[in-house]
This record gives sequence, C-alpha cells and structure tokens, in this order.
Amino acid sequence: MPREYQFDYELRHLVYFREVARQLHFRKAAEALSIAQPALSRQIAQLETALGTALFVRSRRKVELTPAGRALAERVEPVLRALTRIPTELQALAEGGSGHIKVGFTGLAMATVLPAILREFHRKFPGIRLELNESPTSAQLTALQSGESACGFFHPEAMATPGLKTKLLLREKNGVLLPSDHGLAAKPALQLRDLAATPFVLFPRSYNPGFYDRILAAFARAGVAPHIAEEVWPRANGVGFVRAGIGATFMCPSEAKQLPPEVIFRPLEGPAPESRLVIGWKATTSPDPALAAFLSVAAGAPTGDG
Repeated sequence: MPREYQFDYELRHLVYFREVARQLHFRKAAEALSIAQPALSRQIAQLETALGTALFVRSRRKVELTPAGRALAERVEPVLRALTRIPTELQALAEGGSGHIKVGFTGLAMATVLPAILREFHRKFPGIRLELNESPTSAQLTALQSGESACGFFHPEAMATPGLKTKLLLREKNGVLLPSDHGLAAKPALQLRDLAATPFVLFPRSYNPGFYDRILAAFARAGVAPHIAEEVWPRANGVGFVRAGIGATFMCPSEAKQLPPEVIFRPLEGPAPESRLVIGWKATTSPDPALAAFLSVAAGAPTGDG
C-alpha cells in the first residue's frame, strides 16, 4: 500500500469517535454502537495513541472534547457523510442519473437545436452536470479523438471521421444575412450572382473545411467569385460585422428567426451552400451512462431538413 494511505487507525475508530463526540458519554455511545463500553474505551484509546494526542477529557461527572478532539470532530463528520453517500452516488452514476459531461458546440447548434436539447436534458437528468464549450468543428474533432470532450455538435466533413459516431440533426440550404441598408434589401429573395460585388464575412477554412468548400462550390456554380472581406470566429462575431455594415454572411433559415434591426435575412435561389449539423461522439462498446443519457435526449430531438 502506498505510504500516504498507511494509517495507524481504521474507519471504525473514526465512527466510534464520532459517536462519543456526539453523546459526550461513553455508556450512551456504546449502547448506540451496540458494543461493550470497555471495548469502546479501548478503541478510543487506540485512536488517541495513533494520532498522538488526547481527544477527550474524562472525569467521573462528564466527558469533554479537547481542542484536538473538536478539530477532529469537525473534520471527520463530512468524511463519514461522504462515505455514506458513495453507494447511492455510484448507483446513480451507473444508471445515468449523475455525472459530468463535456460538450462542444458551434454557434449554429446554439442558434438552432441545442437549446431545446439542453432544456429537455435538464428536465430528465437534473443530476448530470454539463460543461459546454463553444469551439469550431476542427477543435471539436480533436477533442473528441483525445477524449477531452464526450460529444460535440459540429459540421461534418465530407468523409466520416474514423472512430466517431454521428447523428444528423440539421440540414438546411443557407440564405444570406445583409445589413438592413444594403442596396438589395428590398428584394424578397436573391441569387449569389446578385452579390458579386458584396463583400462577405466568413471564417478561417481550417475551422470548418467542409462548409467553407461548399460555399466556394456554390459561388463557382453561380459563375461568380466571392469577395471575402473578413474571416472571423466565433459565429456571433461574423453577425456583428454584418451589423456594422462591413459585409454579408451566410445563415440558415433556422438561425434567422430572431435578428437585430440592423440586419435582414434573405433566402437564396439557385446555388447556395448547405449547412449540416451533427452530434458526434467517440465510438465505444459501452458509452459512459451519463453520455448515453445525453445522447438519448439528443436522438429524440426534431431534426431540420430544408
């Protein structure tokens, strides 16, 4: 046994001490513990020897805690209470009723499917703590492969990522987000060739290569070259640049339900990039119960396919 876990006393000594500290009476404590009073006295004496200090002041009329005894009583109570909770907590953990999950997400997830999933999950599993981290697809894939994250909401690559399982949650053709004073704002729908002279605010390709390449492919099909003015992340920064009048950006209809007055959303006719959102997790034969609980809620979430 490692040296730091070698003690000159056992758990029973702490239990016996706690009861005497509560009763401040050896006979009553012995009765509560269902042991003989001489045996209890010997156990307390063994504990005092192991700790090298007196824990009680005994007299014929009363028993009192020494300063060291009071300090031990304060420390031993939370330890014993924590030990009594272990069986219940382990059972809850095994059944998916408690635990801790690290979840990555993109701005698209938080603007569409994720809030409803979080609401339902917290309703069904209030004992499981979620640690949410907004990060681009590339960072999420790395975190999932390393085990740093349990699952993530991200944009899938063209090819499946080895070792990961995914479920499609959203698939939508993008429209365009424009400053409200843009010259094309009066048109109810646009085409990419209408936006040949409009600067666009995108994101670094390395953060989400699949969607970035679909954007370029849509421009190519429309016969125009994109004018990329800025590449920023996270998603909210891109929307902020549009609000500032610096350019346009792409957005799903599901994202465009609540917009600030400085911007407008317009659907795109003809070629347009498609957004795809999945929930992904590392493929294992027996997933963590807390993760399994989260995946069960996510699997029941309505998907967007437009």
